[in-house]
Amino acid sequence: MEKRNKFWRWARNKLTDSANPGQETEERTLFLDGTIAEESWFDDDVTPALFRSELESSSGNITIWLNSPGGDCFAAAQIYNMLRDYKGKVTIKIDGLAASAASVIAMAGDKVLMSPVSMLMIHNPSTVAMGSTDEMQKAIEMLDEVKNSIVNAYQTKTGLSRNKLSKLMDEETWMNAGKAVELHFADGVIERSSLYGRKPETEPDETPAEDEPDERSTSEKESDEVEPKSMLFSRYRAAAAMNKKLCDYCREHSEKPPDNEKQAKVYNTGRSVEDLEKRLDLMKQFI
Repeated sequence: MEKRNKFWRWARNKLTDSANPGQETEERTLFLDGTIAEESWFDDDVTPALFRSELESSSGNITIWLNSPGGDCFAAAQIYNMLRDYKGKVTIKIDGLAASAASVIAMAGDKVLMSPVSMLMIHNPSTVAMGSTDEMQKAIEMLDEVKNSIVNAYQTKTGLSRNKLSKLMDEETWMNAGKAVELHFADGVIERSSLYGRKPETEPDETPAEDEPDERSTSEKESDEVEPKSMLFSRYRAAAAMNKKLCDYCREHSEKPPDNEKQAKVYNTGRSVEDLEKRLDLMKQFI
């Protein structure tokens, strides 16, 4: 029989164990590429059973690079369960496309990150059926149950309502990295230095020099700690940027006397810039 290609590939790297200096530990990276079980998952080279044996052949945290248009939803469900049941930490990085059944596998990650140029797509399951009206009705009922099982995975990850998720699937929703994070399908965007383990030649020094004090407001400093810098443009970030512009504008005009009586009425409101920041931050929570 002709040997078939698997839709996964493992890579192993030797790293220094931070807990035990001088000793090495193995880091496993899994590349999941192509259609899930595109040939037949009954063949020995593509069965979930073989995937399980390779997954459990070693231990420790694993990183999964995912790029797949989807495929067999039942094979994807089994892989999802294997990863959820895995003892180590599972980090999933979507570097191309995680569509259809592959999006279910993505939901198995303890942490899900997306490349700034990657996409995630969810839609309703489909099948091919033939026969009498009874057979067609059975196929419809089966697809409804499959959809419910897929919604279970999405809801566990995102916390969105089942009605909301069902509507997103009905509409065949495509999400870039920003939208996926906004809807909680992903936890963040992969920084350039993290792509495939690469590091920049020089690490930028973002720590203010001793003779250059950090003059940012407390809310700005806290926002840096809560939200890592990335190429994400969501409604939340747009609101945060607008809030900052408003505060900067008020701060600029509060530090110089008004040019005329009209400006005095506009700027001399009796409220401090800090008070404005607090009010805007409160409003931002409801966006």
